[in-house]
Amino acid sequence: MNIAIFTDSYKPYVSGVVNSINTFNRELRRLGHTCYVFAPGYPGYVDDEPGIFRFRSIKAPTNPDFRLAVPLSLSVVKRLRSLKVDVIHTHSPFLLGGLGARCAHKLGLPLVFTYHTLYEEYVHYSPVARGLAKRLMRKISRDYCNKCDIVITPTQVIRDLLLQYSVQTEIVVNPTGIDLSQYENLDRNWLRLKYGIPADHRILLFAGRLGEEKNVRFLLRAFAMIAEGNPKTTLVLVGGGPLREELERLADDTGLASRVVFTGPMPPSDMPKAYAGGDIFVFASKTDTQGMVITEAMAAGLPVVAVRAYGAANMVDDGVNGLLTTDDEQEFARAVTSLLTDTSLLNRLAARTREKADEMSSARCAKRLEEVYRSAVASRDRQ
Repeated sequence: MNIAIFTDSYKPYVSGVVNSINTFNRELRRLGHTCYVFAPGYPGYVDDEPGIFRFRSIKAPTNPDFRLAVPLSLSVVKRLRSLKVDVIHTHSPFLLGGLGARCAHKLGLPLVFTYHTLYEEYVHYSPVARGLAKRLMRKISRDYCNKCDIVITPTQVIRDLLLQYSVQTEIVVNPTGIDLSQYENLDRNWLRLKYGIPADHRILLFAGRLGEEKNVRFLLRAFAMIAEGNPKTTLVLVGGGPLREELERLADDTGLASRVVFTGPMPPSDMPKAYAGGDIFVFASKTDTQGMVITEAMAAGLPVVAVRAYGAANMVDDGVNGLLTTDDEQEFARAVTSLLTDTSLLNRLAARTREKADEMSSARCAKRLEEVYRSAVASRDRQ
């Protein structure tokens, strides 16, 4: 099949959506399919792969690292015809997602949409009242989903949420998988050596965007409690984002600046080594629909302590491969401390992490996506 991907988020920007698209596209190509990506352009960035079509873009007002595509192109429909596209897969209900939907309608092609993001939980970036913005996001999500032939969610809990929104379209649960081959024979000293972390320190690792929605302030405040009783512990925050300077000040204000490492964004090739260097993966986000970084950490053998919410609740089996807590900093700190002080518990949870990761292999998830595409095409053919 020839698959057209329309996304508002793509390389060189780093995000879970970008990672998901790249992972699925790689596996789909291995299955013999051709993927074309329609994405915002980034000044000075040159694609190193074929089949990428860029749109003019402007800086996002709330995130200067992110570009907003200007979804105007009279040649898109003509290009899709020339590429003999069989199915259009969108990854956002906005901008290029909207353009993809219009193209699918005009060409009579099946439209598949992956609901990656709990948009209503990002209203802190909105200039209008949050209550109104949340209702608007739910309406946009519902209306867009109901235009599609099939909607994909990464977890069952997000599927249930869309059903609460009154989405009538068929909803299929299919998470983004990971390439397990990248997590073999890892150098577990790489992170420690690269950032000068003392050999006798235990490492708490977080990976994700340093933005409001990831609840990283919570992690720093909880770490202040953890560090008080565990002086040989370092918190490593992997990722960049608009809150970095504020978080650095918070670490300094709590007297923990020397024990909190801000790595900034890392290339995907370095991430398995970063995970392998940790002892416990800590995650407090309440907005992630999947929390793919949790699965990646598990593939590297890290038990997880996470706030029980959406993706984390689906990825972490409490008491089996990690611990789930409420959104309470003291409870979270106690959970992490229990692993730092009970080596047998830490090892028992760590031993079960790869089992969960094995369920999430990228090859397996891509085969399920292939079935979704075939079902969407067959359904259109019957109309």
